[in-house]
Amino acid sequence: MTDQIVIDQDVTIEVWSDVACPWCYIGKTRFLSALDRFENKDRVNVIWRSYQLAPETPVGEGRTELDALVEMKGMAPDQVRQMFAHVSATAAEVGLTLDFETVIAANTFDAHRLLHLAGERQNELLEALFKAHFSDGLVIDDREVLVELAVSVGLDADVVREQLGSDAAAEAVREDLSMARQLQVSGVPFFVANRAVAVSGAQPEEVFLQLLTQASEPA
Repeated sequence: MTDQIVIDQDVTIEVWSDVACPWCYIGKTRFLSALDRFENKDRVNVIWRSYQLAPETPVGEGRTELDALVEMKGMAPDQVRQMFAHVSATAAEVGLTLDFETVIAANTFDAHRLLHLAGERQNELLEALFKAHFSDGLVIDDREVLVELAVSVGLDADVVREQLGSDAAAEAVREDLSMARQLQVSGVPFFVANRAVAVSGAQPEEVFLQLLTQASEPA
């Protein structure tokens, strides 16, 4: 039996991710499973930060993810479908259902604004956004869809609608994107512990446990 780690100070884990990124969905699931296994999980503070893989995606265009990736990556449709199949199979291993046949490419800026505005409901809303985008075929750059998702996690529809109609939290999203550039984040998900130790990608649970353990050790 290993000795329990004693944490002298709280551990802060910052996670840069995009709600239109399937590996971020998988990485979130694996990370939270690892955190649940971590002995001192109550001392860990998780901050979800914004990242946009395709900030140039037009709002409301409504293209399928297949068409968007064929154009963006210059790949043949069959190659993209093979990539989808691989990601879906990996997601299924952690209990997630990804239906790329129904995924609609979306600009995620408003979704990230909403996450900043969600307060203590942030993690629940992030999960709802991932599921809406990857499993339910909902258009997550449609503000009314965002309002419905916000309501589903207990937020007030009128307040959220007013916030989305303004510039609320836009600067917070831009600050996250700026921090990502400063940290030279080139891909997501990207996990940073205490601004000292970083892990990139949807790593296995054991890697995330190692990150948590390392971040917990006295300097």
